[in-house]
Amino acid sequence: MVEGDTTTLDGLLAEDFILTHMTGYVQPKAEWLAQMRQGRFVYHSIEEKDTAFGVDDDGTARLTARTLTDATVYGTRANWRLHLATDYVRHDDVRVAQRTVATSW
Repeated sequence: MVEGDTTTLDGLLAEDFILTHMTGYVQPKAEWLAQMRQGRFVYHSIEEKDTAFGVDDDGTARLTARTLTDATVYGTRANWRLHLATDYVRHDDVRVAQRTVATSW
């Protein structure tokens, strides 16, 4: 994300990936990546403060992280205190991110 490498990011995300922003807006993968390419989402740095990982009985893996994310979003640069919960599913023997929910902490 910091490198703006949407091609690599695209390969790490499920085709039906969705990102729920802290505003509650649910954004499909294609829209989010397109907006990154257009410069509407520019990630300058991401500092992990805390992470946890677990796997549910159904095989869904969840990574949670608290980050300090320096980003410019729609022209406004700020340090965002994000709590990110990302669910991963298996796809061709590889786990890919299916959904991320971002809230503040």
